This record gives sequence, structure tokens and C-alpha cells, in this order.
Amino acid sequence: MSPRSILTVTEMAQADRAAVAAGTPVARLMQRAGQAVARAIEARFDPQPVRVLCGPGDNGGDGYVVAAELAARGWPVAVEALASPATDAARRARSAWKGQVADWGADGPEGLVVDAVFGAGLNRPLEPGVVRRLEALEAGSRQVVAVDVPSGLSGDTGRPLGAWALSAVLTVTFQARKPAHVLYPGRELCGEIVVAEIGLGDVASRLFENDPDLWIDRFPWPRASGHKHSRGRLGVISGGHWRTGAARLAARAGLRAGAGVVTLVSPRDALAVNAAHLEAIMLAPADTADEVEAACAEMDAIVVGPAAGLDEPAREKVQALGRTGAALVIDADAITVFRHAPADLFALLDIDDVLTPHEGEFERIFPGLLATSGTRIAAAREAARRAGAVVLLKGADTVVAHPDGRAAVSLNAPPWLATAGSGDVLAGLIGGLHAQGANGFDAACAGAWIHAEAAERFGPGLIAEDLPGLVPAVLSDLWARH
Repeated sequence: MSPRSILTVTEMAQADRAAVAAGTPVARLMQRAGQAVARAIEARFDPQPVRVLCGPGDNGGDGYVVAAELAARGWPVAVEALASPATDAARRARSAWKGQVADWGADGPEGLVVDAVFGAGLNRPLEPGVVRRLEALEAGSRQVVAVDVPSGLSGDTGRPLGAWALSAVLTVTFQARKPAHVLYPGRELCGEIVVAEIGLGDVASRLFENDPDLWIDRFPWPRASGHKHSRGRLGVISGGHWRTGAARLAARAGLRAGAGVVTLVSPRDALAVNAAHLEAIMLAPADTADEVEAACAEMDAIVVGPAAGLDEPAREKVQALGRTGAALVIDADAITVFRHAPADLFALLDIDDVLTPHEGEFERIFPGLLATSGTRIAAAREAARRAGAVVLLKGADTVVAHPDGRAAVSLNAPPWLATAGSGDVLAGLIGGLHAQGANGFDAACAGAWIHAEAAERFGPGLIAEDLPGLVPAVLSDLWARH
């Protein structure tokens, strides 16, 4: 399977033009789009009165097709138009609709509302009269189906263009998701999202859904002839006596991810407490930066940051690890400790190393970037370029970005992951995959997907300690798929 692209509004327009240039008329594409929406509605709702709201553009043209298709299936359909069609294809779709077209704001029965007013290409806030009408219908119906994106939502940012955007229970889009479908709050405003294939042209994209199709062909499965050292050696740096749990979570996750040998590198005052909790994970003493560097000299990958400390010795340890040549996964404290000199952190990174900040940590080393970039995708891409390393920006819509401009957005993260220690497990999963030879981008993408899938399988009540034990079942399913 090919990875699934996420297309910007401009790229989607290019795909439209490519299909037309290849011989598919716009009217045929519109017919296919409207039919796809009608099929999605019929599959999810019982027959009921439907009010189709049509705007003046091609999104409105799709709406006229939806109305005709549902009416042909016996659904009672009313059409309400904001304005007369403004494109040739929309005019043809309007003429093919044999029912009446009511003026904007006309009374009608309550029921399902199909929002075909404005699509993803809208670039201005909704007018007050449009907002008032949509708000009233949304409040009365509670069942809105959006064509492409809910009206008022920017297709490229996932944010309302003004103070308000419509909220849908179902959104049907075409060919590929857009940023509005994967970034919050748009992702929530869209409800269930259906991507319908309507025969558009191919467009090269550098943005993808983080799904196994993106990385499964390069997943670091063990070989029958392998042994523990050939499966990768992962080091995890522990914090001091009272700060050991986070590193153990990461170490256990790295072992579950498949790393052959995992070693917890621990300050001497924490050796006893770590030893009391470890079995298959090795333990190595190291207090100073030089000792940490020596302990990690043979590692393939190293996770540093979970509860590592925010003092100068912690900073020196991170810098020492940069000299080992191992692939680095830098998380939590190991990010924050460079808040006053982020360039020092970037200087020790290679293109295959991985930074895993949440938004607060991201702001500390990339101050102002989230606020000025427009989207989390753009911010993560620019951060990866500045750092010269892979950046995984954590959140409900986790973004993984490579310095070369590639990016992926995770779609499977459940709310149960918002619990202390889950980020430490994620860092360990990435480190474990990295130690086995996965490149930084693939390790980050696969680690994020596995992490979320494990949490989804557990459900409510999840705590971070549960996650490593859920990983084998996820890996088993991936193996069967592979």
C-alpha cells in the first residue's frame, strides 16, 4: 500500500486540474463527489427529511448532486441556496435538480442538514447572516453532514476563519484528507471523516497520514539468524535517586519494541532502587558526563531526558552523549535544560536524531514558532530544519517532521494517553526501534502509531505502566499485516 497523502488546498486544486487535463470533465467529478456524499449518508442514517444548503461555488454544486441522489433514493429533500451558482459546473448541477430551491433562511422541517455552502478553499470569515442561519440549523438539527469541510473552517489550518465554524457529525472529503481534517480544532469539528475516491489526478505531497503504510516496509523485524546484539543495543539515562521511574518506563518500552539489549545507565545513588525494579534490563553505574559517555560507547541508540534533571551536570551528560555516535532520542528534561541556549543542543544533533517535545518544551527551544507558523505542521517542519534533526511535536494531533520537509500527522491517538509517564514510554519505543536500525523519521512515526494503538486497545483507566505490556499484541498484528 502507498502512504496516504494529506493535501493542502492548493495541492487539491492541482489534483482537480490534473484530472480535467487527463480528460475527466468537472461535471463528472462533481457528480462523483455528490454520489459519494449520498452513499455515506445512506450508510449511516435512516431515511429522514434532509435540508441541503448550497453555496455559489463548486461545493454548492456538489450539494445539488447530493440532493438529486438522495431524492432518487426516496428521501424527502429540500434545497436552500445562499446565492445563485457562480461556476459552470455548479449551474449544470443546479439545472439537473428538479425540485424547488428555497431562499436562504426559509423555513423547513427539522432533520439532517447537508452543508455544501463553502468548501476548504474559503479564505474569509463567514458573513454574519450566514453564521446566524448555520448556528440555528446546527442547534435545531444536531446532525450536520459537511461536504469537504464544515463551512467557516480553513482547509489549510483546521481553524475557523472567524469566530465560528460549523460543527458536523460527518464530513465527506475527496481524494485525500486536508490539514483541516487532521489538525485540531478542525479534526473535532469534522466529526467522522470519510475520504471518497473520485478519480482525481496524482499530486506529489510531502505530508502524510501516520499510518503503517508509511513505514511498514522498512520496519525493523528481527531475523531468524539474529541474536540479542544484532537486534540493537539501547541505552536509557536514569535520573537520580528520587527520579528513576520515568527512565524505567522508557527502558521497558524499548525492550518491548524489540531492542535486543537495553541498559539503564544510572547514578550510583539510584542503583539500588533501579535494581529492585529491573529484570531483563541491564544496569550500569555512571555519575559524571565522562562516565555516561563511556557507558554508552557501544550503544546503537540512547534515550535521554525522562526525569534526567535540569542542572548543569544533566546538560553536560547530553552533550557527552552527542559524542558517542549513537542515535539520540532527546525528551523532556534533556530538551528543557537547553532552554537558554538551544543552539548548543542543535549543534550536537545529527539528521537522524529525534527530539520529542510537547508544546511547552517546544516553546522553550523554539520560542514563538508555534504562534507564528500558522499550523503545528509548519512549526514542526521549521523546527526540524533549524535543529537539523527529526522533531516529534506531541499532542492529540502529533506531528513528526524531518529536516528535508517530510511530515506525518498521527490520527489514532486516544484521550487515554493524557497521563503521566506516557511520553516516557513513547521515547522508549522510538529508541527501541531506532536501536534496531530504523531511521529517525520512521522510528518516530512507528513509535507514535504503536503508542497510540496500544492505548486505544486498553481504553479508559490507562496508566503509563500499562503501555509496554500492550505493545506485543500491536506488533503481532503489524507482523501479520507485513
